[in-house]
Amino acid sequence: MEDAELEMLRRKKMQELQQQQAQGAAMQEQERQIDAQRQAIMRQILTPEARDRLATVKMAYPDVARSVEDQLIRLASQGQIPKPIDEPTLKQILRRVAPQKRDISIEIRK
Repeated sequence: MEDAELEMLRRKKMQELQQQQAQGAAMQEQERQIDAQRQAIMRQILTPEARDRLATVKMAYPDVARSVEDQLIRLASQGQIPKPIDEPTLKQILRRVAPQKRDISIEIRK
């Protein structure tokens, strides 16, 4: 009797794990699709040089790059971006959005 219950619990746990794994795989696939859509939109609204610049920024400041991408995608979907954005224009956008550098001074007292 105990073996049957134990086997039933094992099967139930195995089914739960398989369902969780399938859900995780589905979410990963959905994230990949969303990322591919974002990249396709960015290819349409940015010149190759601007995309390279944004990729460089993404390595150092992923949250800033994501914010800029979100804003650009939103503006493009509203039809407010008439032409592809070039690198100098993207630099101006990044200067407005990027975090300001902090000046750090160390004072030694004796």
